[in-house]
Amino acid sequence: MGSIPDLPVPISLISGRYLLFSIDVVTYLRREHHICGVLIGTLPQIPQQNVFLGLPLELMPEEARLLVEKGVAYIVDDAEVHQNGLQSIADQDRHRYLQSLEQEGRKAALVQAGRKEQRREEALKKIEKKKAAKQPESPQSQTPSHTTNNQEESEESLFNSESVSTSSRPSIAVEAALGITPATSDGLMPKNAPPSPPILPEVPSSYPLFAHLHSEGYFLSPGLRFGCQYLAYPGDPLRFHSHFLTVSADWDEEFDIMNLVVGGRLGTGVKKAFLIGGAEPSGDSSPGAVRTFSFEWAGM
Repeated sequence: MGSIPDLPVPISLISGRYLLFSIDVVTYLRREHHICGVLIGTLPQIPQQNVFLGLPLELMPEEARLLVEKGVAYIVDDAEVHQNGLQSIADQDRHRYLQSLEQEGRKAALVQAGRKEQRREEALKKIEKKKAAKQPESPQSQTPSHTTNNQEESEESLFNSESVSTSSRPSIAVEAALGITPATSDGLMPKNAPPSPPILPEVPSSYPLFAHLHSEGYFLSPGLRFGCQYLAYPGDPLRFHSHFLTVSADWDEEFDIMNLVVGGRLGTGVKKAFLIGGAEPSGDSSPGAVRTFSFEWAGM
């Protein structure tokens, strides 16, 4: 069970994209509010890779709007808040923050030095075992053994030069402290109060259908790879396959009947149903209601 963040949580608005940088917030929203988003972070050394992505998590405008309306989150203009916040930070607070980063870097350096020492000790034990195994050899094999011993001694000296000794680990110099890049600025700047009234993200016309399916307990994700607007999952996408290819339509919108045939056949071909829905006219008895219909391609 992950930790519960302080509510409401901030959603960073950067260049028109809604991003989350805290892993605690990401896990909480996924676990408690069925918000999955899409991981878009890459590794600094190989930014071209797109298989193992990490933070930040990008939210669809519909997801951000839903969280704001539920009072779980609020929108923060990231560039403006950081520019104003950095200008108002006192020198002592800035110095205290840098000291905390240095302490974290020292701890990380100590852990790294401990791992190097452990690998060094394991390598030396292997060398000692090899020496002990070659002791009873005949005199004819002394010359090759002498060469092997020289190689082992050079290998041992190599480990000595690359590793940090046990006695030197507790006294790592400041220059040896690892650089820590925090994922958030919570420790540097105080948390701002949510704006009043809250900023509501602009959403497409499919938002009523999105909110309706979410209220029914479905997990929703972008459906571009299946040619639809959303994929609807009955549970967490890490555990379940999606049940519906979802497309929104206005109540009086005209559409080609072939689109229903194509959607039904595509959905059935990938073991899903094709779902189309939209909000009912506001003049009805239940304003804001959404009607949905699902199609499957049956064999003749």
